[in-house]
Amino acid sequence: MAIEKPSITKSLDLAKLEADVTAALPISGGPSAKSEPMPAYVEHREGVSRAGALSAEAVVRDYEAAAKEIEAMGAELMSAAKKCEAMTAEVHKAIAFMRDSAAAYREEAKKIFKRIEACAVFSEEVRKTCETVRRKMMESSSIN
Repeated sequence: MAIEKPSITKSLDLAKLEADVTAALPISGGPSAKSEPMPAYVEHREGVSRAGALSAEAVVRDYEAAAKEIEAMGAELMSAAKKCEAMTAEVHKAIAFMRDSAAAYREEAKKIFKRIEACAVFSEEVRKTCETVRRKMMESSSIN
C-alpha cells in the first residue's frame, strides 16, 4: 500500500484526519475523540506538518477551554456583584427606615415630655389653688 503525501498547496482537512485516526483506534466505550472546531482567531499556516498542526490545534483548544472557564468565572462574579448591589440597596432601605423610626421616637418623646410638664404645671396650679382656698377658708373661719 502506497502512502500518498498531500501537496503543500492542498489544504489540510484536520477534522477528517482526526476522524480517520479516531476510527482506526480500537477504543470502545471511552469518550469521543471528536473535538470542537478551531477557534476563529487562529488559522493554520501553509506548510505546517500534520503533527505540528494537530499539536497547535490541541494547544489552542486547551487555551480556548481555559479562556471560556475564565469568562464563566467572570459571569459568576458579575452575578455575585449584582446580588451584593441588591443587598446593599436593601441595607440602605433598612438604614432609612431606622432613621425614620428614630426620628418618630424622638418626636413622640417630645410630645410626652411636653404633656408631662403641662401636667406638672397644672398640678402645681391646682396645689397653689387648693392652698389659697385652704388659707382663705382658715382666714374666714378665724374671723367668725
